[in-house]
Formats: sequence, C-alpha cells, structure tokens
Amino acid sequence: MTLKQQVRFWAIALVAFILFLVLLSNILLPFVLGMAVAYFLDPVADRMEAVGINRTAATAIIIGLFLVLVILSIILLVPVIIDQILGLLNNLPGYYQSLHDFFLPIIDRFIDIPALQENDELKKTIAQYVGEAVKGLGSLSKNIVGGGLAVVNMITLLVITPVVAFYLLRDWDYIVDRINGWLPHKNALQIRKLAGQIDDVLAGFVRGQSTVCLVLAIYYGVALMATGLEFGLVIGIVTGLISFIPFVGAIIGFVASVGVALFQFWPDFVMIGVVGAIFVVGQILEGYVLTPNLVGEKVGLHPVWVMFGLLAGGSLFGFVGVLIAIPMAAVVGVLSRFAIEQYLQSPLYGAPPPVDPDSTPED
Repeated sequence: MTLKQQVRFWAIALVAFILFLVLLSNILLPFVLGMAVAYFLDPVADRMEAVGINRTAATAIIIGLFLVLVILSIILLVPVIIDQILGLLNNLPGYYQSLHDFFLPIIDRFIDIPALQENDELKKTIAQYVGEAVKGLGSLSKNIVGGGLAVVNMITLLVITPVVAFYLLRDWDYIVDRINGWLPHKNALQIRKLAGQIDDVLAGFVRGQSTVCLVLAIYYGVALMATGLEFGLVIGIVTGLISFIPFVGAIIGFVASVGVALFQFWPDFVMIGVVGAIFVVGQILEGYVLTPNLVGEKVGLHPVWVMFGLLAGGSLFGFVGVLIAIPMAAVVGVLSRFAIEQYLQSPLYGAPPPVDPDSTPED
C-alpha cells in the first residue's frame, strides 16, 4: 500500500469516526461512561488478578463496590445538592439587588451617573431580565430533576453503564491483545510506542486528575459546610469537580463562596476570611501535594490545550464531547509531538541526511 493509499484510508476512517460520534451522540453517554469506569479501574483489577483472584470475580467485586458507592452518593448527596441549587437560584434576585445597592454608590464616587440612579425604567428592565433568567434556570433544574425523559436517562445510565463497565473491565486485556493483533506489521512497533505514550498521558491525567477532583470536592464541601456557609456543600462539590479545568474551578469556587459569605456574614470579616482561607489551603493542597503525587508533571497536556479541548468537545458533541475531550486532547497532543519530531528530522525542515555508520569520511 502506497503512502497516498494509507493517507486516504486513515482519512476515511477518521471521517467515519467523527460521523459516528455526531449521529449517535445522544446514546453514547452510558457507553462512554462505562468505558471511562473500566479504564479507571483496570489497574485495580490487574492487582487483584496478580494476587490470584479470578478476573471475572475481581471485576464483579470492583463494579459491585463502585455501584454501592455511587448509589449511596446519589441517595445521600443528590437531594441535598438539588435543594441547595434551587435555593441558590431563588436567592439570586436578592443577591443582585444587594450588589446593586452596594456597588452603585461606590461607582458614583468616581463617575457622575445620576441618570443611572434616577432611571427607574433601566432598573426595572435589569431586574426583569434577572428574574426571567432565574425563573428559566429554576424551570430547567426542575425539568432536569423531575422530567420523564430525565428519569429514563438516569435509569438507563444506572443500568447500562455498570453492564458496559463490567464487560469492558473483564475483557480489557483481551480487547487490547486483539487490537494489538490488528496493527499493520510495518508500523506496529511505532504505533505501540505512541499508544504507550498516550496511555501514560491518560493514566497520569485522567486517573490522577479524577482522584484530585474527588479529594478537592470532599475537602471544599465539608470545609465550607463546617463554616455554616449557605449553599457551601454544592459550591464545594462543584468547585472540586471542575478543578480539572486549570484555575477555572478554583476561581469560580472562590468568587461564589466569598460572594455568598459577604452577604451572609457581613460585617464579620473573620468568617469571610475563613472562607477565603479555605481556598488558599485548597490551592496549596492541590499544587504541592495532590497534583505532584497523583498527576505528575510529565503528562504533556498544557492547561490552554486542556481548556481548548473541553470547549471544542462540548461545542461539537455536547456533554459526551466534554467526556471524550481530554482523551482526544491527549491523543492529538502525542500525535502532534510525533509529527513535529518527524518534521524536524525530514528534508522538508532542512535536516541533514542520516549518516551511515559504516561509511568513512572522505579526505
């Protein structure tokens, strides 16, 4: 097969894969989640198998324990989180009015805006838009929680995802061996090397970062609740879970929690400072303890590339795109570095031809 034929074959395969994602994105979520769970838990199954436990039994134990933890989390946390989210949405108009009353006199000291202060129509318009936005968010939340389609989707996730995860985790080594056997013989070694680099990046980022996010979600949620902060649990959990987006999670969580603390504890600067200190400690914990030990520094995914991948995946394929964005970013990153290495060694870049070790230099 010529190089042109190879390029055509892989281009067609890539287009077919993208069309597959686009056409079936609505039903891919449980399968993507199941694959993610299997990949995440494969090292645990390998360790249990190494000590003599049958692979099927090890898989059943792991998936069973995983399901118990998920169900307990849903039963214990989801009602509280939903209640806090709806309460936060209901309080947004009051927060807006408090912000308006607090900042308008400060701005007026530097800028003469009597027209803005006296323009009741503008205030009513802004309040109307804020009220409509809050009502819309509240309706959306209620539909997500109580809609019939949402119930069906939740049941589908709870039923199909564990089944997919079980079979993939049980047969993971077999699947890897089968795919390894399909590799073209001419390029098999190079493909295995690239696949190993991709797995190292995914293992370091996905498994490590997922653990970091879980630890931070527990820390922020418990710490903010301990201060008595309103909606502290939901703010803490959301902050931890989106910490895989560099700096974004910490900034959003800090602004939200300190903002709520200002309204709730003002003028108690000690409690406001305690809420802010929780995020300072969280950033120290993440930057100096969790990330170096669980993620490492050689995953090869730049923060800007991670954010771009998440936005691109979400824009193209919705929530499923967000889930596969990091793996795709890792694949593209490894392949891009390989392509750059090949380019730097090619005549196109101007690199000298390779020297034959058996040849002797001419006098």
